[in-house]
Amino acid sequence: MNKLEFYLVSTDHFSDRLWFRDDADFKAGMNYVAVVAAASGVRVLAFILMSNHVHFVLAGSREDVVAFIHEFKRRYSMYYQRKYGMQEFLRDNGVDIRPVGLEEESLERAIAYVQMNSVAANICVHATQYPWGTGPVFFRAGNPEGRPLGELSRRAQARILHSNTRLPGTFRLAPGGYIDPASYVNVGLVERLYRTPGRFEFFLRNSSKARLRLQEKAMPSFRDQSILAVVPDLCRTLFRKDAVADLSREQRGEMLRQLRFRFSADVAQLARILGLPYEEAVRLIDE
Repeated sequence: MNKLEFYLVSTDHFSDRLWFRDDADFKAGMNYVAVVAAASGVRVLAFILMSNHVHFVLAGSREDVVAFIHEFKRRYSMYYQRKYGMQEFLRDNGVDIRPVGLEEESLERAIAYVQMNSVAANICVHATQYPWGTGPVFFRAGNPEGRPLGELSRRAQARILHSNTRLPGTFRLAPGGYIDPASYVNVGLVERLYRTPGRFEFFLRNSSKARLRLQEKAMPSFRDQSILAVVPDLCRTLFRKDAVADLSREQRGEMLRQLRFRFSADVAQLARILGLPYEEAVRLIDE
């Protein structure tokens, strides 16, 4: 392991839009991670797909790591354009690539940081409850569910993966409709790094990303996708309009206030859900 190079890869947080609008988008993202991982020269140690950004811990040369994240963004951006008609969706989404050493348990802390993003965002109370990444992958008891990808026809595979790239038939398709990350994530390396489930849990609970949230013991809040799903119905019920784009300025302000009241959501969350600059969302709520 000393010969490997490790990197923490993070994309910028979008403040006025979402990477993933619904579960189908998350599933597409999960499958693109599998597709790019299988075709690349990097090892995936951990990753998480959040509503408006993504994180990876990767092992490989810097050149291969850069190629990995660019290819992942390219494939997902093409999917997004086909589904939503938005071109160059991720062009202005910056990427931070930081080397991670083995000294002072830096790699353990980097993986824990990624794993605990969902807890820090108050989406769930433990990393294993978040499906869009490697949250439930490590130190998992029992045999994985799902079926080998090789049991599906090439056409069925392409439909599920949104790609014609051939993956190993031994990769497992989880019941949720995406490739189980344990099929390609270097689970053995990560578990050897932490040595025991208890030591792994220690790093999770002491992650800088989630320590404050765990101390607060706050109840999980509503996911971005849960709030976004009710927006069209509220537009029709409250304003007899089909979409937020059809609302007047005054109506947008009222929509923001209604969502904040109904879901106890903060302004930053509402801004990215409705595709508004944060400053504009604040002004609309206050007017």
